[in-house]
Amino acid sequence: MSRVSQAQAVENRRRAVAAASQLFRERGVNGISVADLMKSIGLTTGGFYKQFPSKEALVAEAAQAAFGDLDLLLASFDTAHGDHVTARGALVDFYLSAEHRDQPGTGCPTAGFAGDMAREPTAGEVRETYAAGVQEFAAWMSTDADDGLPMVATLVGAILLARATAGTELSEKILESTHNALTASHGPRPGIPGTGTDGDSTPRR
Repeated sequence: MSRVSQAQAVENRRRAVAAASQLFRERGVNGISVADLMKSIGLTTGGFYKQFPSKEALVAEAAQAAFGDLDLLLASFDTAHGDHVTARGALVDFYLSAEHRDQPGTGCPTAGFAGDMAREPTAGEVRETYAAGVQEFAAWMSTDADDGLPMVATLVGAILLARATAGTELSEKILESTHNALTASHGPRPGIPGTGTDGDSTPRR
């Protein structure tokens, strides 16, 4: 294989993983076929099997890539807000937003892959990849009081319910009431409907 074709093969693999990472979160693993995935990036099904031994192998790689994107997002919150406490509060604001609800393909993989992972065998690369990503997310959300898992579970449950009821008033209520519950002891957050303020207060966790 020439250097050019090797480079192209690497690029094709990267594109396939990136497309799968988004489409699996958007439509579910069973909602997108290998043929449709490859067609979305202008490649053939035959090209897929030159790169991946199976769809399951791609799912594991796509999930890992999605959690890599989440790591970059979390790091950007730390950079933008200067201290980790404020960054966590801003992440909660984003997570429980209509924007995040309505864009699952580029949203949190903890929620985006949750339904598919629940149907995966209890042992295997895909489940282990997902579990590791969830643990890393929880570690970022952790405080001196807990390991972050309660917050992650609450956020993911809320966004899944909000997506499942999108287009109804209940969806908006789920986002708003969950946000209020998580920030109640710290005062209202600016820019969030129903909090009754446009101030600059920052929650402390």
